[in-house]
Amino acid sequence: MSWVKEDPKGIFWLAGMAGTGKTSIAVTLCRMLESDPDVLLGGTFFCSRTSGVATQTDVRNILPTLAGMLADQSPDFAAVLSAELKPTSGAPVRKPVSDQIGPLLQQPLIFLTSESRPIVFVIDALDECSNERELAELLAAIVTCKCAANVKFILTSRPETHIFGSPIADRVHNDILQLHNIDTGEVTEDIRLYISNAFISDPLTKSWYSDADVNHLASLSEGLFIFASTIIAYVLEAQSVKRRANRLLTALSAVKDSKVALGPLDAMYEFVLTRASDTAKVEPKELEETLRVLACILAARTPLSVSALADLVELEADDLRESLKQLQAVVYVPEEGDQSGLRILHASFGDYLLARRRIQPLSGDETLARGCLRVMREQLRFNISQSLSSYEPNPAAKPSSIVLSLEYACMQWIYHIAALTEPSALDTEIDKTLRHRFLFWLEVVSVLGRVWRAAAMLLLAASTVHIANRINDTAY
Repeated sequence: MSWVKEDPKGIFWLAGMAGTGKTSIAVTLCRMLESDPDVLLGGTFFCSRTSGVATQTDVRNILPTLAGMLADQSPDFAAVLSAELKPTSGAPVRKPVSDQIGPLLQQPLIFLTSESRPIVFVIDALDECSNERELAELLAAIVTCKCAANVKFILTSRPETHIFGSPIADRVHNDILQLHNIDTGEVTEDIRLYISNAFISDPLTKSWYSDADVNHLASLSEGLFIFASTIIAYVLEAQSVKRRANRLLTALSAVKDSKVALGPLDAMYEFVLTRASDTAKVEPKELEETLRVLACILAARTPLSVSALADLVELEADDLRESLKQLQAVVYVPEEGDQSGLRILHASFGDYLLARRRIQPLSGDETLARGCLRVMREQLRFNISQSLSSYEPNPAAKPSSIVLSLEYACMQWIYHIAALTEPSALDTEIDKTLRHRFLFWLEVVSVLGRVWRAAAMLLLAASTVHIANRINDTAY
């Protein structure tokens, strides 16, 4: 609440992946603002595709709704607004969004001199608006809205590309909070309190759950409020202690076939993927590429960066980022190309992709196995650590020549191969990679401080593929 009263910036943008609790936060903020005598909640608009109400996705309805709600609370604003609307025949909603801001908000607010409190407008789920061009016009209009009154806008949305490219993404003039960058421990604790309060507030408070159950469910949520709320709704639907206990046990056991409990998540993921695969915007080959990248993100054993994964799958980093731009609601894509952390937001998305056969099991392992071998063939070389002698210790710091893709390839290649149904199919590629580069590979492992893992990796390789005799070959 201090931002509303003290911060000179007029826009606060709350961005977060699907299911991270943006709408819950927006609703809570509205309740707090309504009860605060030092703040005037001017109006709210909650966009929603799932409501089935077309007006809740139409950008042209947002400003008229906000203006109408403020007019209900302020006679002064209502009088000026009425005068402004007379020439428009009372149909401002049909006007272009860029032409709405003046008569509906900017001009009437100039005359609202009697209101000393900050006037706050809340718009939730901007990404659910149906027209991206009109949404861009709305955001531009909000950013450029200037008036004498102290007006604040609180906006929430998923981190969609077209919103990140709008003026509200300017950190110099606007306050921005990305929920997926908040410490995971804090988020888990918030979800734990949310679950605990939901269970306690229900009439059936007999011992059908324990604190350990609450903590376990909070941990399973992995930062997704929507996961927790879905499970809570599923459990509390039962009207007896025994049935609730059974349902909670099902959820905590993470039964993947429990479509009753996890159906809403599937529906959310289906919507996101359907939107990403819109044939009007995406070529079939591009969709195929996106699914290949997703398979690799699911199979990755340690967090990768955009650049590293692009190297492993033989894509340009910009092309890989482009393939994921419509999926940033469910995939975390680091802003910097060399920043690690590229990941699926929640394990349930991976389960959904595999269960619906959009991605074949092990396809990511096969792609990454071949990518690791190729990267090692292309990048391993003599004295990659730049040591000055053969008997001095390797440099303390990892040389810049050992990029993340090479580091990943050297440490993970055999694990992806071992996961395959027929790992021996890669015998030839393994031989081509290691026959003349074995010591180069060992040097990288040593520089990374993990030489102790080399023996275990070779033993796994010997038991997995047909190279047992070759490891002792003097050619290595």
